[in-house]
Amino acid sequence: MKTSQYFQYILEFKRPSGTSRGVLNTKETYILEVFENGKKGIGECGIFRGLSYDDVPEYEEKLKWLCENINLDEEILKEELKHFPSIWLGYEQAILNLKNGENLYFPSEFTDGKASIKINGLIWMGNVDFMQEQIQEKLDLGFDCIKLKIGVNWASEKEVLRQLREKFPAEKLEIRVDANGAFSFEEAKIVLQELADLEVHSIEQPIKKSEVRNPKSEDSLMARLCAETPTPIALDEELIGIVDFDEKKQLLETIKPQYIILKPSLVGGFSGCDEWISLAENLGIGWWITSALESNIGLNAIAQYTFTKKNPMPQGLGTGSLFTNNFEGNLLLKGDQMWFQ
Repeated sequence: MKTSQYFQYILEFKRPSGTSRGVLNTKETYILEVFENGKKGIGECGIFRGLSYDDVPEYEEKLKWLCENINLDEEILKEELKHFPSIWLGYEQAILNLKNGENLYFPSEFTDGKASIKINGLIWMGNVDFMQEQIQEKLDLGFDCIKLKIGVNWASEKEVLRQLREKFPAEKLEIRVDANGAFSFEEAKIVLQELADLEVHSIEQPIKKSEVRNPKSEDSLMARLCAETPTPIALDEELIGIVDFDEKKQLLETIKPQYIILKPSLVGGFSGCDEWISLAENLGIGWWITSALESNIGLNAIAQYTFTKKNPMPQGLGTGSLFTNNFEGNLLLKGDQMWFQ
């Protein structure tokens, strides 16, 4: 018989981190522990306030429910937690860890220390000097793919991109940008052309998540952008809250994005990502996986899962270095390669 418990943990940023949604100083998360036959499995329920589909008042109540019903059949738990993707991911992690032992979720060449994962360098929003300082740091470390958060002051952000492209041609440096839905439809059309002129690889979520879910609708602004865009578009927030397989299929068939971004904490855990990946690949849509400000516990599990998917593109995995009070980690960065130690 399994037993289970959880506790809340508040991660504190080393320096306030800017996004188009505002500045983050702390990040709340929950750690789930499952015990059986003297062994412990640990997982992270990485809720993201203001963004997660499961950011609801009864979140903790549902966590308590899971701990009380941890011995129920997995399919029953999955159905019950369908609308709580970060709790389901924490459960998936804890059960995998219980089975595989200390720090292991998906044993592979990665966890044997024989192979690594290529990641992009994330540049946080701020004034031009701060952004340029971060970019230089990543370039010095050997990154050849960087991702910039944009959408607070496009004029100055565009200037940073222009200067960057002047120094580093597209074949030397891949630039991705993430707008977090900052632009209106009309603004986005202009920005997409300006990004194409700068040979930017892709833009995540140029406009806010569409409210249109009818696959026959002509009203999806995102679908219209994806059909005409000169810069590839990656859906991110758009995927949040879409829990049924048929709805996922309808969404991708309607919008036809060039890429999708998979954050396991936000889109139904590892099993949810597996569904999105199979649908995307059937439709010829590219994808990559990113973390969502998890602690080193969740980051470790997500990195191990990511390696098993064998996607050669740079992945959007954090390095656990943003927080002053993170748990001890097993991930090590050498240049732009993430290793497990």
